[in-house]
Amino acid sequence: WKLMCTYLPCDVLSLQKSIVQHVEYTLARRRYKRDKGSFYQATAHSVRDRLIERWTDTQQYLSSKDTKRVYYLSLEYLLGRNLQNAMSCLALRNRYSAALEELGYSLEELTEEERDPGLGSGGLGRLASCFLDSLATLNYAAWGYGIRYKYGMFEQRLISNAQAEFPDFWLAQGYPWEVERPDVQYLVKMYGHLEEEDEEEGGMQVDSDGIGAENGSQKGSSLNLNSNATNGVAQRKKKKVVWKGGEDVLALGYDIPVPGFHTWNTNNLRLWESKASCEFDLGSFNDGQYYAAIEEKERSEPLTSVLYPCDNNAPGKELRLRQQYFYVSATLQDILRRFKKRPRSLFDLPNKVAIQLNETHPAIAIPEFMRLLIDEEGLSWEEAWQIVYNTFAYTNHTVMPEALEVWPVPLVEKLLPRHLMIIYEINHRFLTEVRQRWPDDPQRVARMSIIEESEPKLVRMAHLAIIGCHKVNGVAEIHTNLLRNALFPDFSEMWPDKFENITNGVNARRWLLQANPALSAVISKWVGNHEWIHDLGTLASLRRIAFDPELQRDWREAKRYNKRLLAAFIDKTCGIAVDSSAMFDVQVKRIHEYKRQFMNILSVAYRYLRLLSLLEGGRAEEVQRVVPRVVIFAGKAAADYVIAKDVIRMILDVAETINGDDRIGNLLKVVFIPNYNVSLAEVLIPGADVSQQISTAGMEASGTSNMKFAMNGALLLGSRDGANLEIESAIGRDNIFMFGATAKEVERLRSTMQYRKPQMDSRLKLVLEEMAKGRFGARLSQDGPISQLIDT
Repeated sequence: WKLMCTYLPCDVLSLQKSIVQHVEYTLARRRYKRDKGSFYQATAHSVRDRLIERWTDTQQYLSSKDTKRVYYLSLEYLLGRNLQNAMSCLALRNRYSAALEELGYSLEELTEEERDPGLGSGGLGRLASCFLDSLATLNYAAWGYGIRYKYGMFEQRLISNAQAEFPDFWLAQGYPWEVERPDVQYLVKMYGHLEEEDEEEGGMQVDSDGIGAENGSQKGSSLNLNSNATNGVAQRKKKKVVWKGGEDVLALGYDIPVPGFHTWNTNNLRLWESKASCEFDLGSFNDGQYYAAIEEKERSEPLTSVLYPCDNNAPGKELRLRQQYFYVSATLQDILRRFKKRPRSLFDLPNKVAIQLNETHPAIAIPEFMRLLIDEEGLSWEEAWQIVYNTFAYTNHTVMPEALEVWPVPLVEKLLPRHLMIIYEINHRFLTEVRQRWPDDPQRVARMSIIEESEPKLVRMAHLAIIGCHKVNGVAEIHTNLLRNALFPDFSEMWPDKFENITNGVNARRWLLQANPALSAVISKWVGNHEWIHDLGTLASLRRIAFDPELQRDWREAKRYNKRLLAAFIDKTCGIAVDSSAMFDVQVKRIHEYKRQFMNILSVAYRYLRLLSLLEGGRAEEVQRVVPRVVIFAGKAAADYVIAKDVIRMILDVAETINGDDRIGNLLKVVFIPNYNVSLAEVLIPGADVSQQISTAGMEASGTSNMKFAMNGALLLGSRDGANLEIESAIGRDNIFMFGATAKEVERLRSTMQYRKPQMDSRLKLVLEEMAKGRFGARLSQDGPISQLIDT
């Protein structure tokens, strides 16, 4: 133990020795084989060694103080590259850079060897990662939990002017930042059946008639949500429910240290990988049943193979629900194990544990925690419910249907029979309260029920999350108001204090300090210190010197530098030469109808037609006044989202027409950069002049790329949606270009359009006519394969 009390040295020579030792001993590379991949891996291991020192100290300290911990449950984490982030947090970036330079490598070159982890797909996952980074920096005791996907969502390539999906095997070269935990394993049960056994005391009491149907209630349920009232139902002999049979899957933990910036506090992200509980059936193998011998392994391990499997079919839906329950169950077992290390009452759990549900994906945690407390720990329903309710909180991120998950009751009954019984019981007790408060309002009861009375019946996971959590938050003022007044008005009326707004944020250390060192240096120079890295409010001091010519010169030079980097990246990645002095007009995000890339590319097509008319009309003076523009798109469309994939085809077809027209030259270029991820964003965002944040009002919960672009000096062109409105309030209307209808106006327009189509703008009409004629390629012509996109 005395040997473990000293810390690794961090001078340049010691760092060099550490790197070389990892090349030779950890990676077993020969001394004369000096490839960049090996030195990246060795450098990463060297940095991780120093992270682990702080990591183990942090966990030991928190355990000794018995600190309350935050547990953040998210189905995805978009971590991005870790090497430079970890070095910056440890304040070792310059020393590692010097150490590598003397060994013949540049830090920037080795950083390019790191592959982005395929653990997320978009803003939800990046927000989760920023959240963990900030918790660590602010010295909170916090753990993240998720799934260790073998493959990411997919690698996007552009083939024949269309998106093509390829496996994203991000673990192909290993991941040096993770630590496998063979000692952290939990069994997760699925399928099976329920049986009743006599019970002396405690546990969940059930009527032997089983589950009823009315509003998803359990037939003969006897208790209110938080009381011992019998509701007039005769009590029978006490029974306990036993979940038997089924399939057991083993959850194996992998840990990734999450360092705080310039603090010793280092938190943890624990990811679960699925393993077969029985690795190999030797008996079946000896009987000649070779496939049967590995059947359980083949069924269990794909559970965590892919992020967001397509759920447009029954097997896909089942796999998604299995994934969500798998990681939730393992996580809650892990949390309970850690809590029970000290001898104390389970009733103290809400004082030591806070569990935050990131969207509806982990909402199955509520009935699972009830099951653990009742079936495994022997608590009564009322005792378990009080613990669960005071421990959980829920963040809603969107009003889009795919995020407000619903599961068919037959699927839940097949996969999680015990949980369906608990959900029915929660629903019955909750609806009893609703009926007591609004006795003559059956429509309200139906609206608020966890069970949607459709065919088949559906479990509304958002309703379950709201009922089972003591706090529910939206992620922007407009979004929270929509939750209260449009999406969940009945719940808001019942619990007005439960709903609150917490606007999303981003990590400035990742998105400004690390992604944009040129601008960061300018800010530090003119602010006069580095305090802004911890407190962005410090940047307000720049207001009084904003018109200083020298500051403006430094600012412009930083932007020019970043634009040159982006132009070189576009040339290398897309084979398109762009002028770095042109305006870079950027829209990068998941491809979706409500995000309106479709509208953007139609406007680009009009700009092209307008330029042609000026050139053909000999209006040279007007052409000279045109600011050259490079319009940049990036983002993935879900593999089964046909319309979104058609939008990508349209962008690429329009780009091909414009970029191939020599008459236009550098006045207009269109670029679609494939496989958008965090590392690409770190190049693209600093080089943008204009960022388009143009979602349909009322559809974007918050957005975070608007914040990233704004803090990197880009002007925002925004709709009246999400956090755009709060950014406008913070920076002033003169510094943001807002347009379009408000959320309320959008609703009125939708209603009006059911009866009367609006008159089409002449500019839009021109673009659609030219597309129909084949101006932008055969696929967009009147008889082309994606011409129907225009009619959506």
